[in-house]
Amino acid sequence: LTGAQDGSVRMFEWTRPQQLVCFQQAGNARVTRMYFNAQGNKCGVADGEGFLSIWQVNQTTSNPKPYLSWQCHSKTTSDFAFITSSSLVATSGQSNDNRNVCLWDTLVSSGNNLIHAFTCHDHGATVLQYAPKHQLLISGGRKGYICIFDIRQRQILFTFQAHESAVKALALDPSEDYFVTGSAE
Repeated sequence: LTGAQDGSVRMFEWTRPQQLVCFQQAGNARVTRMYFNAQGNKCGVADGEGFLSIWQVNQTTSNPKPYLSWQCHSKTTSDFAFITSSSLVATSGQSNDNRNVCLWDTLVSSGNNLIHAFTCHDHGATVLQYAPKHQLLISGGRKGYICIFDIRQRQILFTFQAHESAVKALALDPSEDYFVTGSAE
């Protein structure tokens, strides 16, 4: 799966030189993040205008439409994570009201699918990592802060400054004992 500054999203197969599917043509907002869900049957694409779009992967048409697309953040959606079997999605980004980390239910109509919005990360959240064993979300912000959320209780557990500049990467070890952060510095 490839995404570009021009907004195009294309899927390739390892053994074929031509694209299998063009999910999104050029001319859209820049792609900020893309993931497959754990089952590999859906892919999501976040963009610089605050939208998240989700497609079924096994499409037979060359230019399929997303089955879900909604604006998650008013300025940008920088990252997201599929939670459970992709019916629950967490997003990070930047919104005018500082609700920069959100939980969404994809099985509910788009006007009512916001489950919870966390007010955090002045100037926006840049990255997001889901820890399924502990049911935690870890987010990094533009000012170097890390926030850890309990998604069951829908509350912030910890906030601390890890870096002097924007957090650009988060990684979680498979046993969920540690996580690592990387920054713009």
